This record gives sequence, C-alpha cells and structure tokens, in this order.
Amino acid sequence: MVVLVIGGSGQLGQAFQSIVANYPEFNFYFVDSDDCDITHSDAIRKNFKRLKPDFCINAAAYTAVDKAESDISLATLINVDGAKNLAIVCKEFDSILIHISTDFVFDGQKKSPYTEIDQPNPQSVYGQTKLDGEMEIEKHWHKHIIIRTSWLYSTFANNFMKTMLRLAAERTELSVVNDQIGTPTNAVDLANAIITVIKTLGHNLSTDNQQQTIHNSQYATELFGIYHYSNLGQCSWYEFAKKIFEINNIAIDLKPISTSAFPTAAQRPKYSVLDKSKIIEKFAVKVKGWEESLESISL
Repeated sequence: MVVLVIGGSGQLGQAFQSIVANYPEFNFYFVDSDDCDITHSDAIRKNFKRLKPDFCINAAAYTAVDKAESDISLATLINVDGAKNLAIVCKEFDSILIHISTDFVFDGQKKSPYTEIDQPNPQSVYGQTKLDGEMEIEKHWHKHIIIRTSWLYSTFANNFMKTMLRLAAERTELSVVNDQIGTPTNAVDLANAIITVIKTLGHNLSTDNQQQTIHNSQYATELFGIYHYSNLGQCSWYEFAKKIFEINNIAIDLKPISTSAFPTAAQRPKYSVLDKSKIIEKFAVKVKGWEESLESISL
C-alpha cells in the first residue's frame, strides 16, 4: 500500500519518517509545501497521479495560533481551503484521507474529557479554521479519518518541550501557566497510532486488475469519521514543564502562573483533555500515559 504524507518536513511528518523502517509493508512518500502546496489543487493532483496513494495523511497546517488572529486569510487558505482541496482530490483518486485536527475546536468549558460527539465551539481563529477544515472534508469525501490531537511534542521541529529545554539553558527561573489543563501527545505515538488505523482499514483492501481499491463495506463505512487521540492522563502546562525538567535532571526555579498573567493574542481552552475511547475500541490503538511516553524520549 502507498501512503502519502503531506507536511513531511513538519513535526508529525518527521515523526513518521523516524518510524517507517518498522513498517516495510507500506511504501511511504513524504512531500512538503514546495512539492505539494495544498492550497493549489493542481499541485495535489500532480502528486496523486505520480504516486497513486491508497492513503493520504494531511499533516500540513497553519499552526501559528497567536499569529492566526491577525493572519486570518492565510490560516483559512491552508486550514480550510487546503483541507477541501485534499478531500476533493482524494475522492477523484479513491484515496482515504487521514486529516490531523486539534483540541482547539473546543471552548474548554467542560470538566470531563471531550468526546467526538461533544459540540465544538472554537474560541480562536486557529480553532475555527481547523473546525471549518473538518467540515469541508466531511462535505466532500466520506472516506476520511479526522484525528483531533493536543499538545504535540517530540524531538522534531518546534514544540513546548524543546522550548522549555532551550529556555532552561538560558535562564535560572521560568514561569509557566498552571490553569490550562490538557494532555501532552508524543508525535511518534500519534504516528504509530495512525499506522495502526491504516493497517485496520487496509484489511478492506482488495486487488483488482493490479489496482487496490477500498471496498464500500459496512465495516469500512462505520470506521470513517472523527476520532480523538492523545496520550493518557492530564496535566497543566506547568506540570508538563516540571516533568520535562525532572526527566532531564535540570535544576531551575519553576513558578506556576495564571493565564491572566501571561496574555496571548489567541484564547486557549482552559480544559481540553480528549476522550480516547472510540479510537481504542474501533482500531485497538494502544495508548501510553503521557509521563511514560515523555520518559521514553532520548535527548
């Protein structure tokens, strides 16, 4: 099976590249915005004609959360129009689209983990564009898996963990918000989970005149839709930072502060823990606790 990863040079794309050797049964191809600009359908179509992917993973997105508040047009172009373009081309080539979304589609007012049927209510431009992108995919191509995730980190690209380690090398004290609650997600764990999803859907593949197509079976149809994935457990950003420093034996004066003491252009959800029950039940995805997964990273 051919798997095309769009956004191959980003954090999740690099996470995929770090594990593909473990999955020789798949042919992975990685493209970035220079090779496949999702805001242009022709660029997507050109790659699909060349590679004929059975699965397309969209790891490309506008993720500058605060900048999006003043850069609405570009965030919309990438997160909404780009998602729509991918859905349309995936339909043309009968490729299953796996799209990465975010916990920012929720307003953070809930006190228990968000499920896939909870009503989205984004409070930021970023969150709204990601929700609108989900809706475009649902409108244009039913063979999709949308995975909402949260607090993504890894040894790749820019993320909270790497920022904390950089700041700790420059400062003796640091303040981190302690009243936003969510769950860190190891990007490599997410990549492995997505491959588990692909494997399950792949059982519905059959060979017909040397061309693989997805059966429109009731089983496959029931698997398409929206899912949540993050590591297990929950913490504040302060607790996340504290664990990062503890694991790396870094001594620093870490102070908890409120969100109001650290104003940002975009509003963050106060609570965005995601319920993983559906993806565990439907795809038998194994999910590690966030602390266990963080400890597994070698820096």
